[in-house]
Amino acid sequence: MRECVIESRSLTKKFGDVVALKDVDITIKRGDIYGLIGDNGAGKTTFLKILTGQIYPSGGEIRLFDAYAERELEKNRKRTGAIIETPGFYPKLSVEKNLEYYRIQKGIPGKEKVEAVLKTVGLWEKRKRKAGTLSLGMKQRLGLGIALLGEPELLILDEPINGLDPSGIIEMRNLLLRLNHEKNITIIISSHILSELEQIATIYGFLSQGWLLKEITAEELHEQCAVYLDIAVTQPEHFAALLEKRWKDIQYQVLPDSTIRIKNPEMAPDAYSTLASENGIGVLKLAQKQMMLEEYYMNLKEKGRLSC
Repeated sequence: MRECVIESRSLTKKFGDVVALKDVDITIKRGDIYGLIGDNGAGKTTFLKILTGQIYPSGGEIRLFDAYAERELEKNRKRTGAIIETPGFYPKLSVEKNLEYYRIQKGIPGKEKVEAVLKTVGLWEKRKRKAGTLSLGMKQRLGLGIALLGEPELLILDEPINGLDPSGIIEMRNLLLRLNHEKNITIIISSHILSELEQIATIYGFLSQGWLLKEITAEELHEQCAVYLDIAVTQPEHFAALLEKRWKDIQYQVLPDSTIRIKNPEMAPDAYSTLASENGIGVLKLAQKQMMLEEYYMNLKEKGRLSC
């Protein structure tokens, strides 16, 4: 069984009368890439700041590497690296000098660590440039480099791809996957770019108004976001009966607009339209689709809003 790297139990955070987190239970195991999803104000950054010790919870418990006492938490936070909001560095210092400054500040031995990190994040050739002259993508890499100085087992990343151009997003994605696969670094990452999280996350947590709506693995999400077929016909009830007769295990839903959604299409789309036409049923629309992470999240959020 994999070790729990992060575990929260009934975690709650209040700012005055405002409740930012409400009884949040999150579990992240070693080797996971955990995608934390939610709108602005959902509680993502609050949760990450509690992990890094920047703020303290109002109730509940947070564990890091199975430690929950404050002294042990502080000790185990040295096993983490983080980018919370905008990475901080000195714009007039070179890339290399910035990393050297943070290495000394964090008490990390070995000057060779700076060179190793620069090569890891792809900034070795830019090491003499002043940090203030870097592109946004390079600044994000520098921030990640600072987070990697202590050879962390856990990376805590708040919107690391926010504002990056497509090339920068791809580079950051590949870098994070490499760190996870080659160094077995566990990663928790929040992002508004859900299509990007879909390409790297192994498990997701959905926050809305401080509530954790759901945790789901990438495999479970793929099953729930499977390909489906929408076919609108002139006689939906008759067509539904024909579907059941032809395919015993078919799963479908009759929608209000005379559309039948086939949830487990095992045949090519034209097999269903042929069945309709052979029985004198007109086909008004036929479309094969797949639910994306964005649609899944919006549906989940709507259900959560109704139940909260």
